[in-house]
Amino acid sequence: MSIMSSQKEQFLVITAMGQQTTALATMLTRLCMEQRCLIVSSRMSRHGTCAALLLQVSGNWDALARLETLLPPLAKREHFTLSINRSSALEERPQALPYNVFVTAAQRPELVVELCAFFQQLEIDIEELFSFTYQAQHTGTAMLNLTLTIAIPAKTQLSWLREQFLDFCDELNLDAVIEPWRPLH
Repeated sequence: MSIMSSQKEQFLVITAMGQQTTALATMLTRLCMEQRCLIVSSRMSRHGTCAALLLQVSGNWDALARLETLLPPLAKREHFTLSINRSSALEERPQALPYNVFVTAAQRPELVVELCAFFQQLEIDIEELFSFTYQAQHTGTAMLNLTLTIAIPAKTQLSWLREQFLDFCDELNLDAVIEPWRPLH
């Protein structure tokens, strides 16, 4: 899941949190465009009354420097929190297979930690994590729905991993599936 880029290409990763999803997205994407920065990837989600926006932008050094200079005063004026980090292109990584993990279970505070630790122990990178809780319609039980995208090293025997994962899920009473990642069309 790396991006083809030249050696000179530089990136900024911008994280912003505020109250207004659409206004936050409009302000930041417009500023990126005005500074001749390309939005390489983005994610936005609402968490209660807070909106979180994550942008990876690329550009030459002066465009990124201008953007870095303009963002803090904008955040102060528009009342959102901001974090800016310089980044570089993802280096070549060992071959890995992208897989999705889908988990549904009764909500317990330790579940997300235990799932992350399971994959960390097996040296499997988590590329994306998405979770939410909800009340089950018929029973009112607090439920967790979790989706992970993981990168399984090519040398890993898939049948062994599936067995380890299913045993892990059985111990924790999780309804879970692990399957190859497929692009959405």
